[in-house]
Amino acid sequence: MRPLDGITILDLSRVLACPFASMILAELGATVIKVEQPGGGDETRGFEPRVQGPHGAESAYYLAFNRSKQSITVNFRHPEGQALIRRLAEQADVVVENFPVGTLQKYGLDREHIAPGNPGLVYCSCTGFGLTGPYSGRKGYDTVFQAMGGIMSLTGERGGGPVKPGLPVADLTSGLWVAIGILAALMGRERGGGGCHLDFSMLDGQVGLLSLAAARYFALGEVPPRLGTEHPGRVPSAAFECRDGKWVQITGSDQHWKPLCELLGLAHWRDDPALARNADRVARRDEVMQGLQAAIRRFERDELCARCDAAGVPAGPILSVDEILADAHVRARGMVGEYEHPQLGRFGAVPVPFKFDGYDDPSLGRPPLLGEHTRQVLVERLGLDDQAIAQLREQGAI
Repeated sequence: MRPLDGITILDLSRVLACPFASMILAELGATVIKVEQPGGGDETRGFEPRVQGPHGAESAYYLAFNRSKQSITVNFRHPEGQALIRRLAEQADVVVENFPVGTLQKYGLDREHIAPGNPGLVYCSCTGFGLTGPYSGRKGYDTVFQAMGGIMSLTGERGGGPVKPGLPVADLTSGLWVAIGILAALMGRERGGGGCHLDFSMLDGQVGLLSLAAARYFALGEVPPRLGTEHPGRVPSAAFECRDGKWVQITGSDQHWKPLCELLGLAHWRDDPALARNADRVARRDEVMQGLQAAIRRFERDELCARCDAAGVPAGPILSVDEILADAHVRARGMVGEYEHPQLGRFGAVPVPFKFDGYDDPSLGRPPLLGEHTRQVLVERLGLDDQAIAQLREQGAI
């Protein structure tokens, strides 16, 4: 069995953060019923890039965050559609939604009205700025939360402007926060508590990641500058260019300094007591970084990484996506998978990265076609017959 077998999640969310969270929970064993709008479904079904298969095309964006779920199509704006969602919520352990504040209240699908007969329901609302506070009515996207939450101000080259990370960090980390919050609420319920309403703000999630930057501010009153790949409090900890134009990240503590100098041929620094402590190297950052870069540029990347491994110096090549997905260790750990899709055939995926001893590992299922499970869910969970389902379709409720 998997850890979340027997848990049912009614997923009213779209786009990235919450679909990522519910996909993680699905592959840990939960049954996730994704409710999509008839006709178009989750708007990411139309996002680029598109994948053309032998029997149709799909959005790679949608595929990345909606594996292992069931898809039903229900019209939120239709009274009968709203009634269906409420009936499904009565049977669910979790409802997750990420609509703007007040949207679902208009349809009677907010926490107060969706399942009054289900006191154990965990209802998770993921919004941009939270259900309360002066920004609660504002809208935003991943990059807005990155900007307002601090990560952009910390990212970029020394002396340069702010830079957006190469992945949608606010969306992805919000998905992780949402999954953690849902699991915590389910654990509390298991220990005798009731259901709850989880109010998660994506801006709060970014502020919650400030960690070391906030600690430096609390301790020193320091507003950390942009340092590229360098660490504000450790030298060396940075990316260095090698002779072949490839890059390596080297991060060492005091015990690594002498072995690093040895393998780089920097005997004068190896034996210099004035550079033995990290604080001294931080004080002479520019000098040390320039010397290290000059020495490292004499090596090919893979040769340098091998030397660092042999000497016990923490280092790693800066890999591109194609290199990562072809890496022998990544492959050996099962972090490149694939599934069979009815329109695309075999398609690749990055699995949920857990390995359990005592439970089955997370599954890797395919994403659903739009509305693929509508009839199945309505028959098995609500006891509707084909005539009732046909009537709902005719009314535009599903």
